[in-house]
Amino acid sequence: MACNYRIANEFLSVDVSSLGAEMQALDTSDGRSLLWNGDAAFWSGRSPILFPIVGKAPDDAVEIEGKSYPMNQHGFARRAEFALAASSDTMCRYELAASEATKAVYPFDFVLAVEHSLEGRTLTVAAEVSNRDQRPMPFGLGFHSAFVWPLPGAQGSDHVITLDNAAEPALIRLSGGLLSFAKHPSPFRQGRLVLDHRMFDEDAMVFPEGAGEGLRYSAEGGPTLHFSFENLPNLALWQKPGAPFICIEPWHGMAAENGGSKALAERPYSQTLDAGKTARFAFSVEISG
Repeated sequence: MACNYRIANEFLSVDVSSLGAEMQALDTSDGRSLLWNGDAAFWSGRSPILFPIVGKAPDDAVEIEGKSYPMNQHGFARRAEFALAASSDTMCRYELAASEATKAVYPFDFVLAVEHSLEGRTLTVAAEVSNRDQRPMPFGLGFHSAFVWPLPGAQGSDHVITLDNAAEPALIRLSGGLLSFAKHPSPFRQGRLVLDHRMFDEDAMVFPEGAGEGLRYSAEGGPTLHFSFENLPNLALWQKPGAPFICIEPWHGMAAENGGSKALAERPYSQTLDAGKTARFAFSVEISG
């Protein structure tokens, strides 16, 4: 049965569930809640970990070494029970190890570790994927955190995403959950995007490359959330139409291409990890204001 672990310091508190190693709450010490509350009327997710795929697979199946395996959107980790491997007042580490159930859909011996840690006003969420098999292991890894929109104290203000690199990355869209690599003009202007709910009428906005290694989510009157990304070259922004949240999603891996290969190793930005190796992916968010 899923249970929550709380980490906290003088500035922030974070609740993390053993189910999916998913963050359930991110609160400031003065009582402001920054993470979406998971209201199922809109979307029951809050901050799922996406593994071993990001996005959808054609016919909900992937090919591995020439064989087809069932694979739901965003993979199985978000619905799996993790074990608490290490903890302190300001850190918790959950692990998911391969089992007969996971091998039925993903035939590798792996460990996925997810660690949440606090230092000052910064939360870091890190995922480590270890290949304990004897052969190369393809996968994708992504974060899917939903933050409140509007931010506390910022009702009625423009909410803005500002890229640290001031870039204008090309936009692509999903069709039936799969990627269409037709590029659309960037909605960013000199790295700045004023959010509008209508932007998400056609599902997520996906930026395969060029969004850089950091951004700010902010609004006048509210806090500023400054994100830094490690080994996460892809970015998506998503909102369930009409819902009061914005998902800020850094990924290493994306949905399969519409009409493209079903092979997991050939999905855009999939990584293939050699036997015995470990790969790390992380984001940090610093809260100010």
